[in-house]
Amino acid sequence: MFVELMLLLAGRTVLITVAKVDDKTLRVNVIPTQAKADENPALTTPLTFTGPPEELDAELGKHLAGYVQTHQQTASTLAEAKATLEAAAKAAQEEAKRKAEERKKASQKPSATATPASSAPAEPVPASASTGTLGLFPTTTPEPATTQSKGGLAL
Repeated sequence: MFVELMLLLAGRTVLITVAKVDDKTLRVNVIPTQAKADENPALTTPLTFTGPPEELDAELGKHLAGYVQTHQQTASTLAEAKATLEAAAKAAQEEAKRKAEERKKASQKPSATATPASSAPAEPVPASASTGTLGLFPTTTPEPATTQSKGGLAL
């Protein structure tokens, strides 16, 4: 039993409690403690064996070996998942930073390459064109009619 525990004891403390359930049955609890403050609580899941002392003597070592192996695999899987998530977060931050720099360059580029204003006077812009909105009915005002006279008649 203690040979199997050696791998689990390498990185943490393990509490073992033994309690008598009745005249022929014992309960053994194997409780790994948290090795680090930020460690996943799944790695502190206790293991409980209940049975007659003869059965516990014969089987506890095998079951404990399987528990330690599963515990180590879980710790390894959690560490890999954490590393993968951290790498993905770092890549996403770098991508966001790169896009922000591209947007910043793009917004600076038009002002730096703007053409100088020509010396010709600018034509007045209608009010509706300056707002940039289009309506169903144009807001232009009709031009006054000009009259041409031919023989006294207005055309």
